[in-house]
Amino acid sequence: MFTGIVEEIGTLRKIEKRGDRLTIYVDSKLVLEDVKLGDSIATNGVCLTVTSFGADFFTADMMRVTAEKSALNSLVSGSKLNLERAVRPMDRLGGHILQGHVDTVGKVISKTPNKDGYLLEISVDDEFKTQFVAQGSIGLNGVSLTLANVSRNSFTVSLIPETLARTNLGNLDLGDGINVEFDVLGKYINRYFEFENESSKSKIDMEFLRKYGF
Repeated sequence: MFTGIVEEIGTLRKIEKRGDRLTIYVDSKLVLEDVKLGDSIATNGVCLTVTSFGADFFTADMMRVTAEKSALNSLVSGSKLNLERAVRPMDRLGGHILQGHVDTVGKVISKTPNKDGYLLEISVDDEFKTQFVAQGSIGLNGVSLTLANVSRNSFTVSLIPETLARTNLGNLDLGDGINVEFDVLGKYINRYFEFENESSKSKIDMEFLRKYGF
């Protein structure tokens, strides 16, 4: 589990492709201070497991399908990556609960200067329109943010100078893809009401009426 508070901006050294598996090499420093094999590190919001590490890098394996379902698939050597180690029980939950499971890749459709930062508008497929609300929480490239405005299939977040300095979100341009993780609590609520709606549907249909002589 993660909080969406980025600890370090790492750099993609390379991605090696071996059949359906990819190995990602990430140059970093801070997240290596107490790293162990098998540790989880959120990398642009994707939970990856450390498979090896050195003095200034770590590697992680991922299946090709994971890369294709996230914006990691479009990265190149030198790309900047938001990194966060898994939260510990004694840590403060500074952002909100993130699992590192990307729901979809959004698209940057506007970037408007706002005081010392930007208003960033992200569009997502229409199927996700019930997954976000104004003033709610969202994970973008692993960064915990609050939604400022929402429409049917897009939402806007405010990027303040602190966020721009400590994450890679300021590097985004129009048309770029971005990893989106919706609030897990909202997803559970949506799932609950799906079943509630199904169970509350009327049992009276044409077959019922014919059966009882109508």
